[in-house]
Amino acid sequence: MTSQGERLPNLTGGDAVVGEADLAHVLRRLVAEARSATGARYAALAALGPRGALIDFINEGPSDEADEADGPVPQSRGALSAVAQDRETIVLADAASRPDFAAPADGRPTSFLGVPVLTGEVVFGALHLHGKPGGFNEGDVALTEALAVIAGAAVGSVRRRDRVNVAAVAEDRNRIARDLHDSVIQDLFAVGLSLQGLSQRLPEPGGHMLDSAVDQLHNAVETLRKYIYELRAADDRRQDLAGMLDDLAERMGSAYPTRVSLKLEGDVGGVELGVSEEVMKLVTEAVSNALRHSRAEEVAVDATRDPAGLTISISDDGSGFDVETVDQGLGLVNMAERTRRLGGGLDIETAPGSGTVVSISLPGL
Repeated sequence: MTSQGERLPNLTGGDAVVGEADLAHVLRRLVAEARSATGARYAALAALGPRGALIDFINEGPSDEADEADGPVPQSRGALSAVAQDRETIVLADAASRPDFAAPADGRPTSFLGVPVLTGEVVFGALHLHGKPGGFNEGDVALTEALAVIAGAAVGSVRRRDRVNVAAVAEDRNRIARDLHDSVIQDLFAVGLSLQGLSQRLPEPGGHMLDSAVDQLHNAVETLRKYIYELRAADDRRQDLAGMLDDLAERMGSAYPTRVSLKLEGDVGGVELGVSEEVMKLVTEAVSNALRHSRAEEVAVDATRDPAGLTISISDDGSGFDVETVDQGLGLVNMAERTRRLGGGLDIETAPGSGTVVSISLPGL
């Protein structure tokens, strides 16, 4: 409160800085305003981290080496922590009266004014002043508290702006990813299906050449899919295994005429992220093989997680194949090796004309 007849210093300087873009410049101007308006010898704004650790410091006034006639600047880190922790203004006629304040070595008394700086409910730091002849009065307190509010608002504004910018970038990345998936990948799938159908009606070697072209298109789609995942915002890319499987079923089901179903049991989403990404490579390969080669009407993905671990089966009602003679281009060797690296096992049950079941067993997950 200001005593009767006492006029608060002009806050125009403080009000003017809020709209400035450079936060460091904003805060420095606020510190300079506090020092000039109160007549303090020294003013500073300390940004405090966890447990009161000093992480940044903006000061106006003499350094420890300068202005030797007036003595060195007092060290008040303990007092700053107290201001921040208690979230209360501290006014001292003689800072040496507090045991957590290291007074100048020459023992001369020095006045102290400390005000917490808050961004919302979070403590950003403390604005503190030293060395005003005669001590700090109520007007100085009111002014410094007002400047601390402005400092907190400036910090909060920049943080909100940064969050908005991050969100805008993430949305733009997601838009590009959606466009790639909904347009480019779908078109490539459609071309691949057309070529695959045509290859079955052509005599050799034309049919084999078209099959090779389909394989190349498939590789291109997988490369694009990798870029799509990279484009997605971090939160989207870090979805759990259940979400990844659901996304795969929806994406693959929309690209092929074959129906893709998904069934989840247990805490499938609780699998560690790094393991989930490796598991998805296995499932994607198995589903892709079924869609491209089995001529199935339905592909079913069933994932179960229980105390014994994680099991996933990918089954289709398609043409099946002979495991002993099948072209290893299907990636079966790579799938088996990847499963072994995860500490699990891969089993394939199939025969010509009887469909295929690919079972992935990962104990302990």
